Amino acid sequence: MVLKTSENALIGCNDHTLVIEDDGRRWVTREPAIVYFHKHYWFNVVAMIRDNGVSYYCNLASPYVLDKEALKYIDYDLDVKVFPDGEKRLLDVDEYEVFSRRWQYPPEIDKILKANVLILVDWINNRKGPFSKEYVDLWYSRYLELSRRK
Repeated sequence: MVLKTSENALIGCNDHTLVIEDDGRRWVTREPAIVYFHKHYWFNVVAMIRDNGVSYYCNLASPYVLDKEALKYIDYDLDVKVFPDGEKRLLDVDEYEVFSRRWQYPPEIDKILKANVLILVDWINNRKGPFSKEYVDLWYSRYLELSRRK
């Protein structure tokens, strides 16, 4: 469900949503999650609302575009996971290296992604935007309110 769009960002909520991987695997999300996309940052954020707190999965990806078909972006297979206790892990570095060679990412893409990892870590450390409890609470309560109206 799309909760808000602005000139630069889109905020939504997934709740037990079907996901189809590029290899055809299908699965359903286990918990509600607030999703954040931005037109200028090379990452998107999924805030998964769990019983033990909020976990974050951050995809290093191109800025999104929205057209008549869908919200679209290129996922560069480099991810940051943030656990409820604040621990951060950079994931899939090996996958990123393999795909970087296979798809011949230009050096500029590598530079942009590395710069955006630093921005992302700064947001996490400073609880900016989707990494603040207030943000998640606000958008999740908005989702619950809108889903009750259906």
